Amino acid sequence: MNPATTALVLIEFQNDFTSEGGALHGAVQESMAATDMLAHARTALEAARAAGVTVIHSPISFAPGYHEITAHPYGILKGVVDSTAFVQGTWGAQIVADVAPAGDDIVIEGKRGLDAFGSTNLDFILRSKGITTVVLAGFLTNCCVESTMRSAYEKGFEVVTLTDAVAGTSAAEHENAIAYDYPMFSKPTTVDAFVAALQGVATGADTSRGY
Repeated sequence: MNPATTALVLIEFQNDFTSEGGALHGAVQESMAATDMLAHARTALEAARAAGVTVIHSPISFAPGYHEITAHPYGILKGVVDSTAFVQGTWGAQIVADVAPAGDDIVIEGKRGLDAFGSTNLDFILRSKGITTVVLAGFLTNCCVESTMRSAYEKGFEVVTLTDAVAGTSAAEHENAIAYDYPMFSKPTTVDAFVAALQGVATGADTSRGY
């Protein structure tokens, strides 16, 4: 792993998911606790910054009234609208303090759907910076993270998914995605293995079996 050509993409680490009182926190709270995913994400973020990895935050947000999407949403976006989640300018849409943007971090704008590439300039940013490896963490395991993973794979990036820094709305959905979908489109790994790979690069150690 070369930090100069690697990006850590943190997807929807926003209060409406991550924090007590968040509109959708109750749906993901159990999954978050099962792997202590927020603490693991913070560990991955600190290691990435220390190694010189590009850090990209991918929040989702909507103007009040959700006029950017259909008036009759269904599926996951209906859940967002019904719970009044991720409204621009609100506490719920803010990135949680544990992994808040800092320094040279990049915050992409325009995410309105599931795939972080879909309505943003993420692809342009990655290619303009010479990124070839994309490391993913965030919400939801089998939704936005998986959608972004599939797109990154199709676009020719090397994709790494941090299995203990993602969370879903149920243990079954989370575990099923990691067991059956992630290996098809990424290199699933733990945060510890990711950190070890970065530290191995820094020390010149052989990290070929890191993930």
